[in-house]
Amino acid sequence: MEKEAYEYGLNQNRRRFLTKLGMGIGGAALGTLLIPDLFSGKDVEEAIVSGLPHFAPKAKRIIYLFQNGAPSQLDLFDYKPKLQEMQGQDLPASVRQGQRLTGMTAGQAKFPLAGSAFKFDQYGEHRAWISELLPYTARIANDLCIVKSLYTEAINHDPALTFFQTGAQVGNRPSMGSWLSYGLGSENKNLPAFCVLLSKGKGNGQGVYSKLWSNGFLDSIHQGVQFSNGENPVLYLGDPDGMDKTERRKMLDKLAELNNENYAVAGDPEIKAKVQQYEMAYRMQTAVPEVTDLSKEPESIIKLYGPDCLVPGTYAANCLLARKLSESGVRFVQLYHQGWDSHGNLPKELAGQCKDTDQASAALVTDLKQRGLLDETLVIWGGEFGRTNYCQGALSKENYGRDHHPRCFTMWMAGGGVRPGVYGETDEFGYNIVSNPVHVHDFHATALHLMGIDHEKLVYKHLGRRYRLTDVAGKVVKGLMA
Repeated sequence: MEKEAYEYGLNQNRRRFLTKLGMGIGGAALGTLLIPDLFSGKDVEEAIVSGLPHFAPKAKRIIYLFQNGAPSQLDLFDYKPKLQEMQGQDLPASVRQGQRLTGMTAGQAKFPLAGSAFKFDQYGEHRAWISELLPYTARIANDLCIVKSLYTEAINHDPALTFFQTGAQVGNRPSMGSWLSYGLGSENKNLPAFCVLLSKGKGNGQGVYSKLWSNGFLDSIHQGVQFSNGENPVLYLGDPDGMDKTERRKMLDKLAELNNENYAVAGDPEIKAKVQQYEMAYRMQTAVPEVTDLSKEPESIIKLYGPDCLVPGTYAANCLLARKLSESGVRFVQLYHQGWDSHGNLPKELAGQCKDTDQASAALVTDLKQRGLLDETLVIWGGEFGRTNYCQGALSKENYGRDHHPRCFTMWMAGGGVRPGVYGETDEFGYNIVSNPVHVHDFHATALHLMGIDHEKLVYKHLGRRYRLTDVAGKVVKGLMA
């Protein structure tokens, strides 16, 4: 052993030492390029998970078209002739199985079945049933993965909506977009990784609130940036009166020095996040006006999305803006469209909501496809739960309402590595799932998988516990993937 140690020492000449040292420096440099936070002082597990996919992704970006208030799957996608046959008859107790109902039907003694007022037909290679209310969506049927077997435990809007956006029914958790920002970072350093767009239809609306795009316990740099429909798409982005770009740059540099001094004393990571946000805002001053300018879009695109796409704040305008943001490298674009909560007067309200959203939703998929971007962009459409097969209130062919129904509902996805077709099935009453159930946690796990992320490895240590978007559940649904 002593002889081997002696010979090893003789072999460590100056050239070999410098060669190995150079390899070490090169490896460290490569590590900081692949994992920018590797030497930032973060927890090693946190540094490794941030900014690096776990495996080759099928999608690079997500556009989530959230239909806030819960669209009626029985009037849009889940065709049930049995409800027409038994119109007005009570829902069999054997079907309901003693399920607890929302407070809005607490005084409702009977549950008369209500067939849809709208006609259905089959479209595309997979013969998917789609309502007459969605003629534009029907045209893209071959691109859609229609999931009829989603389910959740939440029975009211706030917890159900929060659950879909954050993976938990309570607040103060990072949203889906924040998790992706934390896990993968941004493709464009001049734009946020996570952007939020809001619109409102004429139907009964449920509120949306900033906790839905909150960063929760993640660094605040991961919070969703809300775009407005006013003169300034992002508030407080412009320079104050009397200050030019040069002065703004000097001010930010001095402010960064002060914040870094404060960080050296306090060690609060939010101080670093604040510096990053100031720098992002400065870079966005150039990028945001360009990406939000729709005046250069050709007439063919305006015709594709419909004339409303030129009206700021409409769903159509937000769909077009979502395409531009995604095309520019924004990792996660979240749209919220309010007005789907049809407890009464459903036929009229639903028709109005579909008129506002159908053309633009289909146009977004078509636009991405013709630009060669659909394969790398996952588009998601759906609400927080479904609607009951029984009527709420007075029942007639022309007028009825539907209550909340968490046991089964429909969403669709397109692009980003999903398999076109129809997945899952409900019973003949459209009340219970009979095949291929997909829980909210499963949906999140699958979406992350398509983005190259193992949902069990995307974790963040907070208050002594490791948190993740899927909490302690969720499985990847391979049947949804191409």
